[in-house]
Amino acid sequence: MPLTDPLPIMPFTSPVRGRVVVPGSKSITNRALLLAALCNRPVTLEGALFSDDTRIMARALGNLGIRIAEDEKGASISVLGCGGAVPAEAALLDVGLAGTAARFLTGLCAAAPRGRYRISGTDQMHERPMRGLIDALRSLGADIACLGKEGHLPIEIRARGLLGGAVSIDASESSQMLSALLMVAPLARGEVLVELSKPVREPYVAMTLQLMRQFGVDAGPHLPSGGPRVSVPSGTYRLNEGRYRVEPDASSASYFEALPLVCGGSVELPGLRRDSLQGDMRFAEVLGAAGLSVAHDANGIEASFAGGDRRGITRDFREFSDTFLTLAAIAPLLSGPTVITGIGHSRKQETDRVAGMARELRKLGQGVVEADDSLAITPRPLIEGQTIETYGDHRFAMSFAILGCHDLRGDGCPWLKIRDPGCCAKTYPEFFDALEALRTSSGAEAR
Repeated sequence: MPLTDPLPIMPFTSPVRGRVVVPGSKSITNRALLLAALCNRPVTLEGALFSDDTRIMARALGNLGIRIAEDEKGASISVLGCGGAVPAEAALLDVGLAGTAARFLTGLCAAAPRGRYRISGTDQMHERPMRGLIDALRSLGADIACLGKEGHLPIEIRARGLLGGAVSIDASESSQMLSALLMVAPLARGEVLVELSKPVREPYVAMTLQLMRQFGVDAGPHLPSGGPRVSVPSGTYRLNEGRYRVEPDASSASYFEALPLVCGGSVELPGLRRDSLQGDMRFAEVLGAAGLSVAHDANGIEASFAGGDRRGITRDFREFSDTFLTLAAIAPLLSGPTVITGIGHSRKQETDRVAGMARELRKLGQGVVEADDSLAITPRPLIEGQTIETYGDHRFAMSFAILGCHDLRGDGCPWLKIRDPGCCAKTYPEFFDALEALRTSSGAEAR
């Protein structure tokens, strides 16, 4: 579907009925790409995500001399692992606005036995936190020069491998920094004992540790009196069967989980499991407290709403903050205030997500109280005819698109527009196609 800019969102005039196969997880795809590159034999990732962020990661690995074969139609990526050695001894790597790629590639290049690498991105990426990772790698012997602001991209790495031993890291601003350190730690000359100087958001770190185990390295968490630690042995990654299945993306699923609360009906989301590696699966529980019914079975989940009270709720989103925008965007349709806490760190993501969400909700007439770490939203009559600014952030576009599916006027005519809808290419290029297909399958006419 061609995307006009701004894009009018067509409301659902009937309760939603249908099935959406969401793409693979970005978080898992980029972690699995790195681990596959470090394996000692070829690995094929099945169900992989193809988006801006994963293409950036795959392209950068290719620039480092690692052979990558992509089959976008088949949703698979084949990687010829290098067993811990980086074939190219010099490379310029552009990570765009991909935070996972920026942190993971910094770790990989620093752990290489030799080579000279420069990593840069967009101006926005140059403002995102990297200091905790850079400092930790330096303490393990890495030679990293910041070419602009200290603790930020762009950087130059003169690789000489990593020492083993104890290392402290502050990954409170982004758990991706800790994940990057953990994944390359097996390449060090001895066991690495990682100590956390400040608490981190645990679900993504747990995902990283589980993936490492699946790829043959068992990093053991410990909780001694001195503080949280993880010991990572030296070793080589391996995946004996040579194939790895990437889970569907729970963050992308959150938008369709919320849709029945907006227009009634039900949506099936195959492949999403209770035992998922992804912390964002907890968002279904949040929507359940707001009135959604969520059924799990071996095939996936079904989210439904047959009517009744759609309740405003209070929730801490620290451990699954990518989904807070979904709840905030539909909060105008809930009865009573919605209070969202634990989101201060999201001010340093693609954009300041807390301030941006407050700004766009006020534009729609909502009562919003913004604090450093929270938003309190009081529903008021929605103001139609507004255009939502996305700030280049895919999650603004997708969250407010779900709100726009509400038939505010009662005539099926669009009342809300989304600026720069193409920004969804970062993680879900087909989002608006999937939303339109669901609308038409639910009884509306195609555009």
